[in-house]
Amino acid sequence: MKFFKDIFVLLKNTTWPNRKERWKNFISVIEYTAFFVALIYLFDQVVAKGILKLIDMF
Repeated sequence: MKFFKDIFVLLKNTTWPNRKERWKNFISVIEYTAFFVALIYLFDQVVAKGILKLIDMF
C-alpha cells in the first residue's frame, strides 16, 4: 500500500502547468509534429524518385 500512497504524494508535489503554459506546450508539439511530417515527406519523395530512376535504368 506504500506504493499507492507514494503515487499520491508524488502527484501532490508535482507542479502542473497553468493555462498559458499548456497552450505554449500544445503549440510546441504541433510545430514539432509539422516539422517532422514535412521532413519525412521530403525524405519519402527523394527516396521514391531515386528508386524510380534506378528502375528506369534497367
